[in-house]
Amino acid sequence: MGVRSAILGWLQRGTPEQAKPVRRRMYEGAKFSRLTADWVTGNTSADSEVYGSAQKLRDRARQLCRDNDYARQALRAIEGNVVGQGIPFQAQVRMQRGGGRLDATINDQIELAWKRWTKARYCHTGGKLTFHDIERLVIRACAESGEVFVRVVKQSFGGSPVPLALEVLEADLLDDGLNGRSQQGNEIRMGVEVDTWGRPVAYHFLAYHPGDYQFSNQQISTQRHKRVPAEEVIHLYRTERPGQTRGVTWFASAIQRLHHLQGYEQAEVVRARASSALMGFITSPEGELQGDEVYQGERVSSFEPGVFKYLAPGESVSVPQLDAPDGQFEPFLRAMLRAMAAGVGCSYETVSRDFSQTNYSSSRLSLLEDRDHWRILQNWLIENLHQRVFEVWLDMAVLSGALPLANYEIQADRYKAVRWMPRGWAWVDPAKEVEAYASAVRNGFKTLSEVVAEQGGDIEELMQARRQELDDAEALDLKFDTDPGADVAPAGNPQPANDNVSDNPDNTDGSIA
Repeated sequence: MGVRSAILGWLQRGTPEQAKPVRRRMYEGAKFSRLTADWVTGNTSADSEVYGSAQKLRDRARQLCRDNDYARQALRAIEGNVVGQGIPFQAQVRMQRGGGRLDATINDQIELAWKRWTKARYCHTGGKLTFHDIERLVIRACAESGEVFVRVVKQSFGGSPVPLALEVLEADLLDDGLNGRSQQGNEIRMGVEVDTWGRPVAYHFLAYHPGDYQFSNQQISTQRHKRVPAEEVIHLYRTERPGQTRGVTWFASAIQRLHHLQGYEQAEVVRARASSALMGFITSPEGELQGDEVYQGERVSSFEPGVFKYLAPGESVSVPQLDAPDGQFEPFLRAMLRAMAAGVGCSYETVSRDFSQTNYSSSRLSLLEDRDHWRILQNWLIENLHQRVFEVWLDMAVLSGALPLANYEIQADRYKAVRWMPRGWAWVDPAKEVEAYASAVRNGFKTLSEVVAEQGGDIEELMQARRQELDDAEALDLKFDTDPGADVAPAGNPQPANDNVSDNPDNTDGSIA
């Protein structure tokens, strides 16, 4: 009994190594185990990752946006919600001695001159794109290719009174493989020449598009690259990591999923066609090969709806139960599209155009999430493109004499004050939203200008149009219930005047005394 007890006690206590297990403090996600053995990671910089992936990601994203319905819809959603019909502005130049009031005369001059310049023959070097077209093309290229370049050319095109035009350049024109040192001693990263602080100094563009090989014999250039100072280039891309020099397509995380989903849908369509066309096989002792063809030594059979096929003697076949499409196709498709939409930055309903799975509450929540994202992109585009182009345009307009502004040399910031008005959105239930806006204005939580701006409008244009409507209605002796001074009730009936209503209780018909 003593030996047995000693052995049991030793087994319970364990060996000295078992009694003192080695414990390490670390994150669960950083542990290496058989479940994470295939998780390959690296500590490369942002530019190293972009350098090895950007071009292939860009090419694949473009192919999907050409051929995939959902990718095209996501691209249209980004373009339509961020830019829409264009992003106008309202000049905010204030009087120096007018108590801070807006100077309507100067503001009208600036807005009119800008409107004239935004025509295609003036603002685009190629004379094909209006400024609103450039806006849409820029945001589309950023989403599809990850980046785009807008070159500011200080030259008059099409007889423009303002010597300024814009050239839109694809990401392919900046040489991804150009790295090293420039003649000025600066570092070049994927075609971008930067100083010691990482600030762009110049951009080294190719003389012609590398993918324009079909017309390469028409491109005559003595040099491969053209160095353009950074002051003339607006490089638009979303920075995702510190130190990132080039952009990556917004479809990066969804590319592989979209590719597989496209192949899966194609297989399901082919399976459904075969299932609906094939009705059965018929065997006979003699065999029958009518309708079959032999091509390069191989027999080819065609399937058509409602056709029975004959087999040769001795051949047999088992017809699979195709049942295509089955009940799992649509749920699987929705799950894949939700993940794809999350990667791109849109909601499932926006990408799929499927609203059958939503109600008012879920639709409103989805719209609010989307619109917060659209507003972020709108502000990013305004700060990096619109404001920069406007400031350069105003400088050139004043220097050329097209826009005379007094003391502009010492008060440039005063004249460059503008308020950009990106597009707004209508709500699922406009009546409730209008009531909420009216309550917010009455209680002082919002101003009329803020409410109109949120809908993509201009408060000054609204008031002027409203004043014109009231004047026209008065001139034509028309009364509407929207006129605060009109004696017309919302239902269209005359309103009783309180001071003329009879106090006689016998007057029960509501007539005017």
